[in-house]
Amino acid sequence: MKISLLLAAGAVVAAAGAFLGAGDAPSSSKLPSGTLRFTVLYDNYLFREGTKADWGFSCLIEGTEKTILFDTGTKPEILMHNVGLLGVDLKSVELIVISHNHGDHTGGLSAVLEKNPAVTVFHPASFPAEFGVRVKKLKAEARSVDKPIEICRDVFLTGEMGESIKEQSLIIGTPKGIVVVTGCSHPGIVGILKRAREIVDKPIDLVFGGFHLNAATPAEMETIIAGFKSLGVARCGATHCTGDAQIAMFKKAFGENYVALGTGRIIELPAL
Repeated sequence: MKISLLLAAGAVVAAAGAFLGAGDAPSSSKLPSGTLRFTVLYDNYLFREGTKADWGFSCLIEGTEKTILFDTGTKPEILMHNVGLLGVDLKSVELIVISHNHGDHTGGLSAVLEKNPAVTVFHPASFPAEFGVRVKKLKAEARSVDKPIEICRDVFLTGEMGESIKEQSLIIGTPKGIVVVTGCSHPGIVGILKRAREIVDKPIDLVFGGFHLNAATPAEMETIIAGFKSLGVARCGATHCTGDAQIAMFKKAFGENYVALGTGRIIELPAL
């Protein structure tokens, strides 16, 4: 599948990845050279004391060629509380990716753009025209995405997927394989992972985000987990709209390779 290249730059290979706990340094601490850092800013679940949990999702990605904000949660005041407590500088954000047009992923966008309009906002092409108009009124650039695209070095979007609810996911290359970050996975998480492998022909080291499985039966979950295994997914972190019982099944299936999430969760991995 052909990928449209927008941006390019170099990076360095880092040491082994780390999953940082609730007492570890906030996101504002100096990022070691050659390291990717993922900081969960908005989630249904609480991970770091002092942050606030709420229905929605947002994740900051640092260490890529461009600093990326993936989704913006539901309530601006909760997003900004967590941003402040975690020491995140929103002015460092250069790209914003919106997974789909639901308020629990777009709710904090205006507040972010008021702090930092010098960004490009990538959104599915099916978004209503007024979304782009609002972004431009806040002096940011809006970029619609229909097909897979590389938005900076080794960082790709799946392009919009699905029928009734169009959605895109984020793919990041690492030395161990790709990391896939999802908003709600309305098009189906296994289908998203298959698309990710088509775009970047590398093993899936980690997938995390909302999987939208809160109505899935145990039998359906077994089929989905089997799909993960057949695709060679090494590590998994399910949150947001996945469902408590369904998250428990992922935890059991992946064991020590399950990654717990929640507000304030920091994951550090080697960068390419």
